[in-house]
Amino acid sequence: MKTANQRSTIVDVRTPEEFRDGNVEGSLNIPLQELPQRMEEIKCLDNIVLCCASGGRSARAAMFLKQNGITCSDAGAWVNLL
Repeated sequence: MKTANQRSTIVDVRTPEEFRDGNVEGSLNIPLQELPQRMEEIKCLDNIVLCCASGGRSARAAMFLKQNGITCSDAGAWVNLL
């Protein structure tokens, strides 16, 4: 159960170029195509919330992570988190 003081880790799965053009303060940029290579890093994160430009990539990322036993949620477009 989440408590009020638990923080989420926002993982933005857009490209580094897209991320540089705007992002949620404090978010991590792990591009969708890098997820398989960065699983050990991702497994260490708490309360993962995924985002991207419009929601397509974050939905794919959420499906991939859940298939690999990682609990996460999909916020869709990063601007939804501002």
